[in-house]
Amino acid sequence: MATHRRGRSGKALDDPNILAAGLLYDMAALQPTERSRFGYKRAAKAIAALPASVKELVESGVLRDVQFIGPASVRILTEFVAEGRSPTVEAAAAQSKQHGDLEKRRLLRGHFLSQHAMEQAMAMRLPRAVVSRASFRGDFQMHSTWSDGAESVTTMVDACLELGHTCMGVTDHSYGLPVARGMTMETAMRQQREIDKVNDSYAGRFRVFKGVEANIRGDGSLDLDEAERRAFEFVVASPHALLRRPEDQTARMLAAVQAPAVAILGHPRGRVYNTRAGVVADWPRVFAAAAELTVAVELDGNWHRQDLDWELAGQALDAGCIFALDSDAHSIGELRFTDFAIAHARLARIPAARVINCWSNERLSAWMQERRA
Repeated sequence: MATHRRGRSGKALDDPNILAAGLLYDMAALQPTERSRFGYKRAAKAIAALPASVKELVESGVLRDVQFIGPASVRILTEFVAEGRSPTVEAAAAQSKQHGDLEKRRLLRGHFLSQHAMEQAMAMRLPRAVVSRASFRGDFQMHSTWSDGAESVTTMVDACLELGHTCMGVTDHSYGLPVARGMTMETAMRQQREIDKVNDSYAGRFRVFKGVEANIRGDGSLDLDEAERRAFEFVVASPHALLRRPEDQTARMLAAVQAPAVAILGHPRGRVYNTRAGVVADWPRVFAAAAELTVAVELDGNWHRQDLDWELAGQALDAGCIFALDSDAHSIGELRFTDFAIAHARLARIPAARVINCWSNERLSAWMQERRA
């Protein structure tokens, strides 16, 4: 079993933690009770979130000290470090009727990074032009209490300032996604008046851009009409349904990219780790259309999404795209997910000049105006 991921730089990136977490998710899927499934899932999440390599923890004998890692998980992880596989998991799978489902789930884990691998990618020695945390100014997909977020706009601003950011875009959901408490246009206008007050309070220190996350319907149309989209400084268009369909949805994604006033194609596939592969499309065609219209394609850093990943991001780079590297945060604790977006961008060797999060406020404003024109 391989433990390496390779970026466009040609440098191998060792990520045993993501493979080890996958084995624990395998074991969770094979359990007969929700309680036992929960234990293995919690252990898998703990391994994926470790800054240290699981190999180092096993070899130093301290793995059992990691919170949520019990004796059964220690055995599986020790086997993995020693053999690159787990006979315990293999034996359980052989005795289970869920083996076919297990194989399908394994296909839904490709090109994800653990915390350990993310930190490796952030520390890689790459040309100075490649995007880094130091060149990153602000996050352009996040949600507040105006839709399904947990924090106020002001709280999110303060948290971004603590991270060293100097700008951000608020992108609460539009009214076409009621499950996420999407905003009516009247609500959105009240939010914008609040943002004006916030910008006055933080003038010279921080700038909040007025965005919205519009929903891409099955036919590629958006849940905001053209006039409504132009009421925002920028629009993120994202798919939230039909994400498990095996049929090609290129036409849907092209229509969204080509819709007037769209600035960012958000989490383009809509994939989720261990759950769904997301939209199937001819991505080079979608990227070519985005590049022609200067629509940014997003690398959504939410750990469960990591969408686009570095491989597709490399294809988008070759197509001439610009990029948005965002957290998709719904709370201040999730703002850190921008690091995963930056890590994938670094593996794809995306220059900071092609990343909107690194642009000046003036350049951002001009680009957003062009997209609304």
